[in-house]
Amino acid sequence: MTGPFPKTMDFGGMNAPSRIEADIYDLIVEGEIPQEINGRWYRATPDHQYPPSWEEDTFISGDGMISMFRIEDGHVDYKSRYVMTERLKNDRKARRSLYGRYRNPYTDDPSVQHKPGRSAANTTPVFHAGRLLATKEDGRPMELDPDTLETLGEYDFGGKLKSDTVTAHVRIDYDTGTMYLYGYEAGGLATDDVAYLVVDTDGNLIREQWFKGPSASLMHDFAVTKKYAIFPFFPLKTDLERLKAGGPHWVWDFDETETVMGIMPRDGDVSEMRWFRGAAAMSFHFMNAFDEGDKVHLDFGVSEMMIFPFMQRDSGIEPGPPGPGSPRTGVARWTFDMSGQANTWQERIIAPPGDMPRVADKDHMKPYDIGYYETFDPKFGPPLVAGPVGVGFNVMQRLNNKTGEIRQYSAGPGTTIQEAVHIASKEPGHEGWLLFIVDMHESHHTEAHLIEAEHPEKGAVARIMIPFRFRNQVHGSWVPEEWVKKD
Repeated sequence: MTGPFPKTMDFGGMNAPSRIEADIYDLIVEGEIPQEINGRWYRATPDHQYPPSWEEDTFISGDGMISMFRIEDGHVDYKSRYVMTERLKNDRKARRSLYGRYRNPYTDDPSVQHKPGRSAANTTPVFHAGRLLATKEDGRPMELDPDTLETLGEYDFGGKLKSDTVTAHVRIDYDTGTMYLYGYEAGGLATDDVAYLVVDTDGNLIREQWFKGPSASLMHDFAVTKKYAIFPFFPLKTDLERLKAGGPHWVWDFDETETVMGIMPRDGDVSEMRWFRGAAAMSFHFMNAFDEGDKVHLDFGVSEMMIFPFMQRDSGIEPGPPGPGSPRTGVARWTFDMSGQANTWQERIIAPPGDMPRVADKDHMKPYDIGYYETFDPKFGPPLVAGPVGVGFNVMQRLNNKTGEIRQYSAGPGTTIQEAVHIASKEPGHEGWLLFIVDMHESHHTEAHLIEAEHPEKGAVARIMIPFRFRNQVHGSWVPEEWVKKD
């Protein structure tokens, strides 16, 4: 018999596991979905199948649940399936969780300790060259059938992949179809090995180069421009001896005063990496990066320290109550001069704090004006617990980084918002659409809202009604139907 889940922030309220695999045809839609929207919205959610064996487990340890909204002619069908990793197969066979502390195999049940397949594949659904991959940065991706969501198995690019890990965040040049990605701890647990990978438009791994990072740091995201690849090394670090002793994977290094950024020609060699150093900071997601002559610009939400409560506790910091008082400094632009002698960067804050950034595919890796991200704004109501950080976002923001203008969308008090996907429009001059999940805390249910990207303040043009509560996703991807290859 399966017992109850822990009564903690990570497993209660809107964060309670859902554990629902479903097929729903023709979801109810209030409003009207434009006829031009034809595609698939893939979402990845950590959704624990069993109560954790580690009592203080985190939300982001959950088994990967991939969902798909298929939108065509104004109709919406829904499908969700667990990613059948070795981890989940082993747990189901034992009818309990066999895996211990977050990313620490030394705390696992002896029956699975140090065996392959520990990754939960729960972070980002990546679609490229006709393949759908479920990713998490502590392992290799799992390939899924893009129509049925059936798990096809671990994917290693036809046996060419050498890295033990592949990031949950890839960067695709939508002009060429080339995908850039990487793996950290590529040579094994707590190593400082980083693998830089390039995959061509047909899905072939055409380059894998390894380099040593300045530390074994968390590298959840990286950025690519038309000329450069940018690798971040923040002071949130792992240590093998600490893991062997049963300790946490990530701990903030208070003795480290620097953040290190490595920048190399994206189509060059890792030996050409140039290292830049600045004040200690932290970030999990980059909005966009682009080059302008000899300058490289990186836009992202930067904070003074990591924001996950479990990482703060593991680092000896007592997290405060959920609310707007996170140690974020804002959305920043870091500018690197590739022709200069100074191995640091200039910082300019361009917008209030926030995360889960997004730009239109057409603007990726290029100079751009418009970005989208989420934040918490107290004028729309008090903080509500949703997701692994604690306080949930309640506002979707459109940022014009040229003028500084911000336009907002809120579903109102008692709601939180999950990460959006951008859907391009075929109408000339139309900025496209944003699609995202809204949690209704009072009624304990979920909706998907579609808004005009240019005018979020006008409200939702369509609300897709979901007949049960979703657990918070991590990341999602919009795939136009014409990208899906058919036999």
